[in-house]
Amino acid sequence: MKIVSEQGGYRMISLIVGGIDVSAEKKQIKNMYIRVVPPDGKVKITAPMSATEDVIRMFAVSRIAWIKKQRQKFIEQPRQTEYKYLAGESHYLWGKRYPLDVVYSNMRNNVSISGQRIVLQVREDSTPQQRADVVNNWYREILKETIPPVFEKCEKIVGVKAKEWRIKNMRTRWGTCNVKEKRIWLNLQLVKKAPEGLEYVIIHELVHLLEKSHNDVFKGYMDRLYPSWRTVKAILNDQVLDHWQK
Repeated sequence: MKIVSEQGGYRMISLIVGGIDVSAEKKQIKNMYIRVVPPDGKVKITAPMSATEDVIRMFAVSRIAWIKKQRQKFIEQPRQTEYKYLAGESHYLWGKRYPLDVVYSNMRNNVSISGQRIVLQVREDSTPQQRADVVNNWYREILKETIPPVFEKCEKIVGVKAKEWRIKNMRTRWGTCNVKEKRIWLNLQLVKKAPEGLEYVIIHELVHLLEKSHNDVFKGYMDRLYPSWRTVKAILNDQVLDHWQK
């Protein structure tokens, strides 16, 4: 086992179990948790500070069949090809596929929906990254406009309020919650997925204000407050991953 870093009451370590790289974070908690995260099936363990290398390793070994099964799901999951932002590409908004039209213009960059197509207006010499920035800014504005009423609805369901929410492009999570600051981050990519995914993620993160860990108490809250959460979670996680997440 190799110690990666140790600071602020946290200890990051790495080890290899069954030929698989595993990262472990030791915290001031009572129980040990394991998860396999998208997009490439990284294995992460959260363990109590008192857990020894042997204890962490044996915990991983005991779950090796489950780990391999989850990693295989990510390997087999379909992904978008790398975006070039050229005419004919498929782009998504709220789970619906739209072919992309590209209009070259020296006027300001712009994205709009025309009929059943997304229209990207850019300079002809613009790079794929510049086009990506234009499209992502458009997605961000749509998500910013959509979130407030959904967030208010979810806060009423859960019975708690967050101090603020923010949007960012995240590689491995649909959302995160800073419990101490009561701040919730939502993945920009949610705007591309089915609308119910946004509500599920907001409720999920709000429930963390009631229970930090993904334990039975947390699941009990989810079952009571949002009974269909398992179905919506499965739908969200089964949708096509974007190329950028690889």
